[in-house]
Amino acid sequence: MSVEITADQPLIGDAAGPEVMEAVAAAESVLSRRYGAAIRLADPEELDGTGRSVVVRVRVAATPFAMPRTLVVKRYPPAVGDRDPFAHEAVSHQLLTALPVEDRPAPEMLAHDVGKRLVVLEDLGRAPRLAEKLLGADARAAERGLLAWARAMGRLHATTAGREADFDALMRRQGVKCCQDPLASDIGAALARLPDLLATSLGVVTSEAAATAARQSGRRVETSRFRAFSSSTSCPDNNLVTSRGVRFLDFEGGCVRDVVFDAACLRVPFPSCWCAFALPPGMSEAMLAAWRAEVGSVWPELDDDAVLLPRLLDAQLLWVWLSTWRALPRMLDPLTAGAHDIQVPPRSAVLAARWSRLRENAAALGVGEIADHADAVVAGLRGRYGSAAIELPVYWAFRQSN
Repeated sequence: MSVEITADQPLIGDAAGPEVMEAVAAAESVLSRRYGAAIRLADPEELDGTGRSVVVRVRVAATPFAMPRTLVVKRYPPAVGDRDPFAHEAVSHQLLTALPVEDRPAPEMLAHDVGKRLVVLEDLGRAPRLAEKLLGADARAAERGLLAWARAMGRLHATTAGREADFDALMRRQGVKCCQDPLASDIGAALARLPDLLATSLGVVTSEAAATAARQSGRRVETSRFRAFSSSTSCPDNNLVTSRGVRFLDFEGGCVRDVVFDAACLRVPFPSCWCAFALPPGMSEAMLAAWRAEVGSVWPELDDDAVLLPRLLDAQLLWVWLSTWRALPRMLDPLTAGAHDIQVPPRSAVLAARWSRLRENAAALGVGEIADHADAVVAGLRGRYGSAAIELPVYWAFRQSN
C-alpha cells in the first residue's frame, strides 16, 4: 500500500474544532502505541456521524510502516445509561475484522482503545451511499444498489452464523454485561403499550387476538435458532455502495440476533429510519430472493416458504409495531407534529404503507387477526390525517423512470 511521508510534524489546522483535534491526537497516540513507532496524522475532514460520535477522515502524514494513505477515526463520548454504543462499535469491528478479507462486510479496524473510546478504521473512500442511489435519477443504479444491499446482508449473516459466543466474549472483555439486541427493550415496550396508544390517538381498538399474536411473534423472534451478527440499523445512509459490493458503516447497535428480523427490512424498507419512501412493485421480492441465495448454504430450510414466510411475518409485525410506537407520540406532539422536512415523506404516509403491507402479507398467510388489525390502523390513520397524507410515493430514482 502506498503512503506519503513527511519530515515535519503536520498541523491539524485552525479550522478544526476542539473535538476533532482531540480525536486526531488520540488516534495518533493509539496508532503509535499499536505499531510501536510515531505515526502522525493530518488534514482532518469531519464526516457525518450519528451525533453520538466524532467521525473524522485523516491523512497518514508520517509513518515508518506501510499503511493506507487515509484513515477514518471515530471517537465516542462517555456512555450514558445501560447501553454503550462504543462497546458495540468496537466489538462489532473486532468480530468482522477477524473474517477473511473477501468476506469482510465492513472497514477493517486498525486499532481501538477502550480508555480513549476510539476506533481507527480503514477508509473506504468516497463511494456513494445507498441513499444517494435511491434519491438520484438512475433507476437501474438504485435497483442494483438495493440488490447489492440484500446480498451483503445475506453474506453477513452466513459468514457470522455460529459466532454468538465469540461476540459475547468480546463484549465481556469490554466490561459490558448485557449483549442483547439494543432494540429488545423498545420492542418489549411497544408490545405492551402500543394498544393503548392506538386507542387514544387513532381510536383503534386492538383485539386480544391481535395483541396475543404480536406477543407470540416477539417470543418466536427472541428464541429463533437462525441467529447471526446484525449491524442493527438499516438506514440507507449507513450502506456504502463500493466496487466490492455494499459495505456496512455503523455498528453502534451491532449485536447477534434473528436473521429473519433483519430480512424483514426488505419488506419494511429501512424501518429504523424515517427517510424511507416506497419501493416499486416486485423490488422487495427480488431483494428477499437475493438474501435467501446467500443464507441458503447455512440454513437450507429458509429456502422453504412454509418455514420462512411465517417467521418473516413475525419479524415484519414487530418492526411495524415498533416504528408505530416510536412515531405516534411525535406525530401527536403539537411542537413536532407540524415539523416536516420536504426531503422525507410524512410519517403518517410511512406508517400507513407499513401497516398496508403487513395487512397484505398477513392475509396471504391466513392470519386474519393481524390482517384485520392492520386494516383498522390504516383506517385510523386515514381518518386522522386524510387520504392524501397516507399516500407514500416511491423513491426519487424510480419516479424518474416513469
